[in-house]
Amino acid sequence: QVQLVESGGGSVEAGGSLRLSCLSSERIYSINDMSWYRQAPGKERELVAAIRSGSSTYYADAVKGRFTISRDNFKNMLYLQMNNMKPEDTAMYYCAAANRYWGKGSLVTVSS
Repeated sequence: QVQLVESGGGSVEAGGSLRLSCLSSERIYSINDMSWYRQAPGKERELVAAIRSGSSTYYADAVKGRFTISRDNFKNMLYLQMNNMKPEDTAMYYCAAANRYWGKGSLVTVSS
């Protein structure tokens, strides 16, 4: 079973940047879909960004132009570069593999 561990979360001021990382216990080159989700208190979990093995990407409208998802199959890593962050980006961020395996989450807090 794939185990995922997120890192890089923390607190940042509005307009700042953070980079989230996700390390997989298994090789990810055979996993087509890798993605980042987030969930704020009292809200439903939402898909933030996704990337396939062919490097095609998807972004939620709320983060387009600000966030960039990438993957390194050799290092078994998934990344989410978050720029020009807004307070509404505050949430627990989760790494997902094949929409089946999930990390425990990394908290991101953006202050005004």
